[in-house]
Amino acid sequence: HRTPLFTGRYQDAIEKTARDYDVDPALVQAVIHAESAFNPQAVSSKGAQGLMQLMPGTAREVGVANALDAEQNIRGGVDYLARMISLHNGDVKLATAAYNAGPGAVRRHGGIPPYAETQAYVKRVGILHERYRLASN
Repeated sequence: HRTPLFTGRYQDAIEKTARDYDVDPALVQAVIHAESAFNPQAVSSKGAQGLMQLMPGTAREVGVANALDAEQNIRGGVDYLARMISLHNGDVKLATAAYNAGPGAVRRHGGIPPYAETQAYVKRVGILHERYRLASN
């Protein structure tokens, strides 16, 4: 609840892309914050890359040639996030769980998987989403 927000960073790209995919820009900011703390060069130990921590297969699936390019990463990440929101009928908690653990894990468990990392991620994104939404007003 007290983590400083990264308001203003990549704002134009986030807002345009969020509009293009009909996703709340505050949710995109929350996911970027949780995934990479707005570091466009972030690479996880599992191979996820960039602002929205796209796995190489996911990056290919959403047409991202260079996941370390901030604008490509945002476009691909928002595309994938929009797919997860659609797949889960607008349920943002399930969509963010799927973004983190994969849609197969959400399907297998009939909801948010019982993984500590995913449960903490969904909670963190929810808190950040609300804070970014309030900061934009």
